[in-house]
Amino acid sequence: MDDQELGFKAGDVIEVMDATNKEWWWGRILDSEGWFPASFVRLRVNQDEPMEDYPVKVEGGKDDDSSSGTRRFGMGQTTKDQMRTNVINEIISTERDYIKHLKDICEGYIKQCRKRADMFTEEQLKTIFGNIEDIYRCQKKFVKALEKKFNKDHPHLSEVGSCFLEYQTEFQIYSEYCNNHPNACMELSRLTKVNKYVYFFEACRLLQKMIDISLDGFLLTPVQKICKYPLQLAELLKYTNPQHRDFKDVEAALNAMKNVARLINERKRRLENIDKIAQWQSSIEDWEGEDVLVRSSELIYSGELTKVSHPQAKSQQRMFFLFDHQLVCCKKDLLRRDILYYKSRINMDDMEILDIEDGKDKDFSISVKNAFKLHCRDTEEVHLFCAKKPEQKQRWLKAFENERRQVQLDQETGFSITEMQKKQAMLNASKQHHTGKPKAVTRPYYDFLMRQKHPTLPTTLPQQQVFMLAEPKRKPSNFWQNISRLTPFRK
Repeated sequence: MDDQELGFKAGDVIEVMDATNKEWWWGRILDSEGWFPASFVRLRVNQDEPMEDYPVKVEGGKDDDSSSGTRRFGMGQTTKDQMRTNVINEIISTERDYIKHLKDICEGYIKQCRKRADMFTEEQLKTIFGNIEDIYRCQKKFVKALEKKFNKDHPHLSEVGSCFLEYQTEFQIYSEYCNNHPNACMELSRLTKVNKYVYFFEACRLLQKMIDISLDGFLLTPVQKICKYPLQLAELLKYTNPQHRDFKDVEAALNAMKNVARLINERKRRLENIDKIAQWQSSIEDWEGEDVLVRSSELIYSGELTKVSHPQAKSQQRMFFLFDHQLVCCKKDLLRRDILYYKSRINMDDMEILDIEDGKDKDFSISVKNAFKLHCRDTEEVHLFCAKKPEQKQRWLKAFENERRQVQLDQETGFSITEMQKKQAMLNASKQHHTGKPKAVTRPYYDFLMRQKHPTLPTTLPQQQVFMLAEPKRKPSNFWQNISRLTPFRK
């Protein structure tokens, strides 16, 4: 997340260069150096695996081969049991440290900030700290559940997998926090340009007796924490025998926490997309009705189709954008083909898709090729569309399946975008649209939307053609002056 942070994978060996700070160490992997969170790694001297990598000395000074029997560690424990004890202790220990960390933020910073209404509005505090207080309440209950399952006398017999399964749904609140975190960093960066905020935050840290890290460093911890659970559970599963009573729960918990992390990443991607969708909408001329974001948050597919309409089976070439819940129809400008005009939209929740064979269509009494229909179940209204090629038709049919699957998945996972997020996205889009400039300046966002969810399209798209408007030899008329004002292209 930062230029000076060291990226690494599970299993990498990091040479520690500086460990004076308890939370962040400076390390090196091959030619790369940077800061990394100490809680994400374990010292190799404490975690070597003699059962797999090294012979163990037994009485008589001979090496004990792994095939000669089960090795023991300490008071009758196998090496694997001892390793499981280490992982269990690490999970419990890091959870207790994390609770202390969250408490320090809530009581050391948020509580003090609320006392200074002259410095912070409630909206600012929501931006900076997100829903960290909800996370604190959730984690307190979670650590209590863990401690109930913790076997103090024989830690390796602890059965903690069920705790993660029980709280997997609650952990989804991290999604909101992770999505908000970039906004928190920007707001903090803005405030800390003013000295009084720098002094205030430092006073909060000192009063709470917290380690010497800036507030944005403390606020990164929940993002790191939710990513760490799958790593810890993978280690726990590695040292849990299949016969152990906790094995199936730990295995299920690992998959569950991977799904939580995957869901958080997907929600973050979707939230980033809504800004681009808002910018795309602001580039469309003559927009009518509600914003796209009122019902949609994902562009599924887009492309050109021929739409056939009643009466007289009139055909029109149109540009279509398939979002979740709706299909938006636009018309290209005659001169400027990168400018689109809003024409209509279709509510996909009421539609069923019909694959039409090539030949004469009985509803429209015309011959069709590469066609499909959208049929409204309630009003019996029918929309006929034709693609240029059979493969384009198949892509559209697949896109409609993906749209229904996306809607169903959102309902199952409870995904939604808040009204505040929608309004903020539209506000940002309107700010970026400068008055006096043609709307075609937002072309990059149009291109971005055109590329979204097109894994089967050719990777090389034809370059945009630039048409040169030749200056007439006679004295320019008002018509040419108007054209020159509208277009950004110069002779």
